[in-house]
Amino acid sequence: MSDIVLLFSGQGAQKVGMGKDFAEKSATCREMARKADEALGFSISQIMFEGPDEELTKTSRCQPALYLHGLMALTMVRERLSNLNPVAAAGLSLGEFTAHAAAGTFSFEDGLKIVGKRGAFMEQACLATEGSMAALIGGEEDQVRALAAAADVDVANFNAPGQIVLSGTVAGIDTAVAKAKEFGIRRAIKLNVAGAYHSRLMQSAQDQLATELAALTFQKPNIPVICNFAASAVSDAAEIRSMLANQVTGSVRWTDSIQALIAMGHRNFLELGPGKVIAGLVGKINKDAVVHSVDDLASLESVVEALG
Repeated sequence: MSDIVLLFSGQGAQKVGMGKDFAEKSATCREMARKADEALGFSISQIMFEGPDEELTKTSRCQPALYLHGLMALTMVRERLSNLNPVAAAGLSLGEFTAHAAAGTFSFEDGLKIVGKRGAFMEQACLATEGSMAALIGGEEDQVRALAAAADVDVANFNAPGQIVLSGTVAGIDTAVAKAKEFGIRRAIKLNVAGAYHSRLMQSAQDQLATELAALTFQKPNIPVICNFAASAVSDAAEIRSMLANQVTGSVRWTDSIQALIAMGHRNFLELGPGKVIAGLVGKINKDAVVHSVDDLASLESVVEALG
Protein backbone atom coordinates (compact mmCIF):
# COMPACT_ATOMS: atom_id res chain seq x y z
CA MET A 1 0.00 0.00 0.00
CA SER A 2 1.25 3.50 -0.84
CA ASP A 3 2.71 5.66 1.92
CA ILE A 4 0.14 7.84 3.65
CA VAL A 5 0.07 10.95 5.89
CA LEU A 6 -2.17 10.92 8.97
CA LEU A 7 -4.29 14.05 9.54
CA PHE A 8 -6.30 14.69 12.73
CA SER A 9 -9.32 16.91 13.34
CA GLY A 10 -9.54 20.08 15.38
CA GLN A 11 -12.17 21.62 17.63
CA GLY A 12 -15.51 22.16 15.91
CA ALA A 13 -15.56 18.78 14.13
CA GLN A 14 -17.09 16.94 17.12
CA LYS A 15 -20.57 15.38 16.92
CA VAL A 16 -22.66 13.32 19.35
CA GLY A 17 -22.28 9.59 18.65
CA MET A 18 -18.64 9.87 17.55
CA GLY A 19 -16.71 6.67 18.26
CA LYS A 20 -19.68 4.70 19.59
CA ASP A 21 -19.65 2.21 16.71
CA PHE A 22 -15.86 1.82 17.06
CA ALA A 23 -16.23 0.92 20.74
CA GLU A 24 -19.04 -1.53 19.97
CA LYS A 25 -16.96 -3.24 17.27
CA SER A 26 -13.46 -3.27 18.80
CA ALA A 27 -12.28 -4.50 22.20
CA THR A 28 -9.19 -2.29 21.85
CA CYS A 29 -11.36 0.80 21.31
CA ARG A 30 -13.55 -0.13 24.30
CA GLU A 31 -10.41 -0.35 26.41
CA MET A 32 -9.20 3.02 25.10
CA ALA A 33 -12.54 4.57 26.09
CA ARG A 34 -12.31 3.01 29.57
CA LYS A 35 -8.75 4.25 30.04
CA ALA A 36 -9.76 7.73 28.87
CA ASP A 37 -12.64 7.93 31.38
CA GLU A 38 -10.26 6.81 34.13
CA ALA A 39 -7.46 9.22 33.15
CA LEU A 40 -9.75 12.25 32.92
CA GLY A 41 -11.82 11.50 36.01
CA PHE A 42 -15.13 11.80 34.14
CA SER A 43 -16.86 9.77 31.42
CA ILE A 44 -15.69 11.39 28.21
CA SER A 45 -16.89 8.29 26.34
CA GLN A 46 -20.48 8.76 27.54
CA ILE A 47 -20.42 12.43 26.48
CA MET A 48 -19.07 11.39 23.06
CA PHE A 49 -21.50 8.54 22.55
CA GLU A 50 -24.67 9.99 24.12
CA GLY A 51 -24.19 13.76 24.39
CA PRO A 52 -25.90 16.07 25.08
CA ASP A 53 -24.53 18.31 22.35
CA GLU A 54 -24.09 21.35 24.64
CA GLU A 55 -21.86 19.26 26.94
CA LEU A 56 -19.77 17.82 24.07
CA THR A 57 -19.35 21.32 22.58
CA LYS A 58 -17.61 22.62 25.72
CA THR A 59 -13.91 23.22 25.06
CA SER A 60 -12.93 21.08 28.05
CA ARG A 61 -14.93 18.16 26.62
CA CYS A 62 -14.61 18.31 22.85
CA GLN A 63 -10.79 18.49 22.86
CA PRO A 64 -10.22 15.17 24.69
CA ALA A 65 -13.19 13.70 22.78
CA LEU A 66 -11.57 14.48 19.41
CA TYR A 67 -8.19 13.20 20.60
CA LEU A 68 -9.75 9.90 21.72
CA HIS A 69 -11.86 9.59 18.56
CA GLY A 70 -8.87 10.21 16.26
CA LEU A 71 -6.80 7.51 17.93
CA MET A 72 -9.74 5.08 17.99
CA ALA A 73 -10.19 5.65 14.25
CA LEU A 74 -6.47 5.00 13.70
CA THR A 75 -6.76 1.80 15.78
CA MET A 76 -9.67 0.61 13.63
CA VAL A 77 -7.70 1.27 10.42
CA ARG A 78 -4.65 -0.56 11.81
CA GLU A 79 -6.81 -3.55 12.80
CA ARG A 80 -8.04 -3.82 9.22
CA LEU A 81 -4.92 -2.77 7.30
CA SER A 82 -1.81 -4.39 8.75
CA ASN A 83 0.27 -2.89 5.93
CA LEU A 84 -0.66 0.73 6.81
CA ASN A 85 2.53 2.77 6.43
CA PRO A 86 2.19 6.30 7.87
CA VAL A 87 5.10 8.47 6.73
CA ALA A 88 4.14 11.72 8.48
CA ALA A 89 1.38 13.24 10.60
CA ALA A 90 -0.28 16.59 11.26
CA GLY A 91 -3.36 17.84 13.05
CA LEU A 92 -5.48 20.98 12.98
CA SER A 93 -4.86 22.87 16.25
CA LEU A 94 -5.91 20.35 18.93
CA GLY A 95 -5.28 17.61 16.33
CA GLU A 96 -1.53 18.30 16.54
CA PHE A 97 -1.57 16.57 19.95
CA THR A 98 -3.35 13.57 18.42
CA ALA A 99 -0.72 13.49 15.67
CA HIS A 100 2.05 13.39 18.28
CA ALA A 101 0.35 10.53 20.13
CA ALA A 102 0.05 8.62 16.83
CA ALA A 103 3.77 9.25 16.23
CA GLY A 104 4.74 7.97 19.68
CA THR A 105 5.92 11.36 21.00
CA PHE A 106 4.04 10.62 24.23
CA SER A 107 1.74 7.87 25.48
CA PHE A 108 -2.01 7.75 24.83
CA GLU A 109 -2.80 8.53 28.49
CA ASP A 110 -0.17 11.28 28.89
CA GLY A 111 -1.43 12.99 25.75
CA LEU A 112 -5.05 12.66 26.85
CA LYS A 113 -4.34 14.20 30.24
CA ILE A 114 -2.51 17.16 28.71
CA VAL A 115 -5.28 17.66 26.13
CA GLY A 116 -7.86 17.57 28.94
CA LYS A 117 -5.91 20.29 30.75
CA ARG A 118 -5.47 22.32 27.56
CA GLY A 119 -9.22 22.27 26.99
CA ALA A 120 -9.91 23.30 30.59
CA PHE A 121 -7.32 26.12 30.47
CA MET A 122 -8.77 27.45 27.20
CA GLU A 123 -12.32 27.23 28.55
CA GLN A 124 -11.25 29.25 31.62
CA ALA A 125 -9.59 31.84 29.36
CA CYS A 126 -12.80 32.12 27.32
CA LEU A 127 -14.85 32.74 30.48
CA ALA A 128 -12.36 35.35 31.74
CA THR A 129 -12.30 37.38 28.49
CA GLU A 130 -14.82 38.85 26.03
CA GLY A 131 -13.67 37.18 22.85
CA SER A 132 -15.04 36.30 19.43
CA MET A 133 -13.91 35.07 16.00
CA ALA A 134 -14.80 35.71 12.37
CA ALA A 135 -14.27 33.73 9.17
CA LEU A 136 -13.09 35.70 6.15
CA ILE A 137 -13.94 34.33 2.73
CA GLY A 138 -12.16 35.47 -0.42
CA GLY A 139 -9.32 37.50 1.03
CA GLU A 140 -5.59 37.36 0.37
CA GLU A 141 -3.24 36.93 3.33
CA ASP A 142 -1.85 40.48 3.11
CA GLN A 143 -5.37 41.96 2.99
CA VAL A 144 -6.39 39.92 6.03
CA ARG A 145 -3.28 40.91 7.98
CA ALA A 146 -3.95 44.58 7.20
CA LEU A 147 -7.56 44.23 8.39
CA ALA A 148 -6.44 42.43 11.57
CA ALA A 149 -4.00 45.26 12.34
CA ALA A 150 -6.67 47.91 11.71
CA ALA A 151 -9.15 46.16 14.02
CA ASP A 152 -6.49 45.24 16.62
CA VAL A 153 -7.25 41.50 16.43
CA ASP A 154 -5.14 38.43 15.61
CA VAL A 155 -5.08 36.00 12.66
CA ALA A 156 -6.14 32.68 14.20
CA ASN A 157 -6.27 30.23 11.28
CA PHE A 158 -4.94 30.08 7.75
CA ASN A 159 -7.25 27.16 6.92
CA ALA A 160 -7.11 27.20 3.12
CA PRO A 161 -6.62 29.76 0.35
CA GLY A 162 -9.40 32.34 0.70
CA GLN A 163 -10.48 30.93 4.08
CA ILE A 164 -8.83 32.71 7.00
CA VAL A 165 -10.12 33.24 10.56
CA LEU A 166 -9.63 36.27 12.82
CA SER A 167 -9.78 36.17 16.62
CA GLY A 168 -9.86 38.80 19.35
CA THR A 169 -12.10 41.01 21.47
CA VAL A 170 -15.81 41.19 20.59
CA ALA A 171 -15.39 44.89 19.73
CA GLY A 172 -12.37 44.15 17.54
CA ILE A 173 -14.09 41.34 15.67
CA ASP A 174 -17.21 43.50 15.12
CA THR A 175 -14.94 46.19 13.67
CA ALA A 176 -13.19 43.64 11.42
CA VAL A 177 -16.52 42.31 10.11
CA ALA A 178 -17.77 45.85 9.42
CA LYS A 179 -14.57 46.91 7.62
CA ALA A 180 -13.83 43.65 5.71
CA LYS A 181 -15.10 44.87 2.32
CA GLU A 182 -12.92 48.01 2.57
CA PHE A 183 -9.91 45.66 2.66
CA GLY A 184 -11.04 43.70 -0.42
CA ILE A 185 -12.46 40.72 1.47
CA ARG A 186 -15.60 39.26 -0.10
CA ARG A 187 -17.39 38.05 3.04
CA ALA A 188 -16.86 38.19 6.80
CA ILE A 189 -18.93 35.91 9.02
CA LYS A 190 -18.92 36.21 12.79
CA LEU A 191 -18.59 32.71 14.28
CA ASN A 192 -20.64 31.21 17.08
CA VAL A 193 -17.74 30.34 19.39
CA ALA A 194 -17.11 30.49 23.14
CA GLY A 195 -14.09 32.77 22.89
CA ALA A 196 -11.08 34.06 20.99
CA TYR A 197 -9.03 30.92 20.26
CA HIS A 198 -5.51 31.39 18.84
CA SER A 199 -5.33 35.03 19.94
CA ARG A 200 -3.58 37.03 22.68
CA LEU A 201 -6.74 36.54 24.82
CA MET A 202 -5.59 32.92 25.32
CA GLN A 203 -2.30 33.96 27.00
CA SER A 204 -3.30 32.60 30.43
CA ALA A 205 -4.08 29.20 28.85
CA GLN A 206 -0.75 29.20 27.01
CA ASP A 207 1.20 29.97 30.19
CA GLN A 208 -0.56 27.18 32.12
CA LEU A 209 -0.14 24.69 29.28
CA ALA A 210 3.59 25.51 28.99
CA THR A 211 4.02 24.59 32.68
CA GLU A 212 2.24 21.24 32.11
CA LEU A 213 4.26 20.50 28.96
CA ALA A 214 7.51 21.15 30.84
CA ALA A 215 6.67 18.26 33.18
CA LEU A 216 5.78 15.82 30.37
CA THR A 217 8.28 13.29 29.00
CA PHE A 218 8.68 13.39 25.22
CA GLN A 219 10.16 10.77 22.89
CA LYS A 220 11.41 11.56 19.40
CA PRO A 221 8.43 11.07 17.04
CA ASN A 222 8.81 7.94 14.92
CA ILE A 223 7.49 9.82 11.87
CA PRO A 224 7.74 13.55 11.07
CA VAL A 225 5.02 15.62 12.77
CA ILE A 226 4.28 18.99 11.19
CA CYS A 227 3.53 21.68 13.77
CA ASN A 228 0.86 24.36 13.18
CA PHE A 229 2.89 27.28 14.53
CA ALA A 230 5.97 26.96 12.29
CA ALA A 231 4.41 24.73 9.60
CA SER A 232 7.49 22.48 9.70
CA ALA A 233 8.50 19.09 11.09
CA VAL A 234 9.55 19.00 14.76
CA SER A 235 11.44 16.24 16.56
CA ASP A 236 13.41 17.83 19.42
CA ALA A 237 11.58 17.68 22.79
CA ALA A 238 12.20 21.35 23.66
CA GLU A 239 11.03 22.45 20.22
CA ILE A 240 7.88 20.31 20.42
CA ARG A 241 7.02 21.80 23.83
CA SER A 242 7.54 25.31 22.47
CA MET A 243 5.45 24.69 19.35
CA LEU A 244 2.53 23.10 21.26
CA ALA A 245 2.48 25.99 23.74
CA ASN A 246 2.89 28.80 21.19
CA GLN A 247 0.05 27.39 19.12
CA VAL A 248 -2.50 28.44 21.81
CA THR A 249 -2.08 32.16 21.05
CA GLY A 250 -0.40 31.79 17.64
CA SER A 251 -1.80 31.31 14.16
CA VAL A 252 -2.71 27.82 12.93
CA ARG A 253 -0.86 27.74 9.61
CA TRP A 254 -2.78 24.84 8.11
CA THR A 255 -2.34 25.89 4.48
CA ASP A 256 1.45 26.11 4.92
CA SER A 257 1.49 22.82 6.86
CA ILE A 258 -0.22 20.91 4.04
CA GLN A 259 1.97 22.63 1.46
CA ALA A 260 5.03 21.54 3.48
CA LEU A 261 3.83 17.93 3.30
CA ILE A 262 3.18 18.27 -0.45
CA ALA A 263 6.71 19.68 -0.86
CA MET A 264 8.03 16.58 0.94
CA GLY A 265 6.47 14.56 -1.89
CA HIS A 266 3.31 13.39 -0.12
CA ARG A 267 -0.01 13.24 -1.98
CA ASN A 268 -1.98 10.59 -0.05
CA PHE A 269 -3.68 11.55 3.20
CA LEU A 270 -5.81 9.76 5.77
CA GLU A 271 -8.17 11.99 7.76
CA LEU A 272 -9.08 10.58 11.18
CA GLY A 273 -11.94 12.52 12.73
CA PRO A 274 -15.60 13.48 12.26
CA GLY A 275 -17.19 15.25 9.33
CA LYS A 276 -14.56 15.36 6.54
CA VAL A 277 -13.60 18.93 7.55
CA ILE A 278 -9.90 18.30 6.86
CA ALA A 279 -10.62 16.72 3.46
CA GLY A 280 -12.48 19.87 2.41
CA LEU A 281 -9.58 22.13 3.42
CA VAL A 282 -6.87 19.95 1.85
CA GLY A 283 -8.85 19.85 -1.41
CA LYS A 284 -8.78 23.66 -1.52
CA ILE A 285 -5.04 23.76 -0.74
CA ASN A 286 -3.98 21.22 -3.37
CA LYS A 287 -6.39 19.64 -5.81
CA ASP A 288 -3.97 16.79 -6.62
CA ALA A 289 -4.00 15.56 -3.01
CA VAL A 290 -6.05 12.45 -2.26
CA VAL A 291 -7.73 12.39 1.15
CA HIS A 292 -9.39 9.27 2.57
CA SER A 293 -11.60 10.04 5.60
CA VAL A 294 -12.51 7.72 8.48
CA ASP A 295 -15.04 8.83 11.06
CA ASP A 296 -17.29 5.78 11.53
CA LEU A 297 -17.57 2.11 10.55
CA ALA A 298 -19.18 2.84 7.16
CA SER A 299 -16.39 5.21 6.09
CA LEU A 300 -13.82 2.75 7.51
CA GLU A 301 -15.11 0.07 5.12
CA SER A 302 -14.79 2.42 2.14
CA VAL A 303 -11.22 3.35 3.10
CA VAL A 304 -10.19 -0.28 3.69
CA GLU A 305 -11.54 -1.11 0.23
CA ALA A 306 -9.67 1.83 -1.34
CA LEU A 307 -6.36 1.22 0.43
CA GLY A 308 -6.39 -2.53 1.03
